[in-house]
Amino acid sequence: MASGGGYGDPNQKIDYVFKVVLIGDSAVGKSQILARFARNEFSLDSKATIGVEFQTRTLVIEHKSVKAQIWDTAGQERYRAVTSAYYRGAVGAMLVYDISKRQTFDHIPRWLEELRGHADKNIVIILIGNKSDLENQRAVSTEDAKEFAQKEGLFFLETSALEATNVEAAFLTVLNEIFNIVNKKNLVAAENQGNDNPATLAGKKIVVPGPAQDIPVKNNMCCRS
Repeated sequence: MASGGGYGDPNQKIDYVFKVVLIGDSAVGKSQILARFARNEFSLDSKATIGVEFQTRTLVIEHKSVKAQIWDTAGQERYRAVTSAYYRGAVGAMLVYDISKRQTFDHIPRWLEELRGHADKNIVIILIGNKSDLENQRAVSTEDAKEFAQKEGLFFLETSALEATNVEAAFLTVLNEIFNIVNKKNLVAAENQGNDNPATLAGKKIVVPGPAQDIPVKNNMCCRS
């Protein structure tokens, strides 16, 4: 499990860098989710993201230092030209919709198709129903979203960046799953090399799952604020 890590230590030795991308329609709260995780901040007057931005946060997972490099992009169509570069090297993705706007959920299959068309096939994906603090304006039921996530093999959580509900849990779900996959892959490599030349996890900076690595079926998660 992940622990500690705070919000960044420039002198900390890094064992892994995991790139995670945030995708979804404009104004669903992607930038606010990122700000809450990376800096524990929330801004009521947040402006729309232009192009691509990323922030980092370092955590410890099973005694290894992991830097989460979280990329945020504008949801507007005119920025889709950045697609290929945006997804390149990503090992995790957060697919975000607004629970109070049905249209943002209806667009999720298109975002998922784009993600799977450009990213590594073993990328770890979590479906995020953001703005769970707007329960009285809910337009997407938890059951509908959970059913979609189960059908597509995704993790699922409802979050509130405003109230800091489940944001940490969502990121840790993705990062722990990525770490487990990478750790398993390294252990298999060590076994293949034999006892004379054991593989080590140390010193691996950026890790992308290989095409032969299978991601296990998800135990879907669902929480409300």
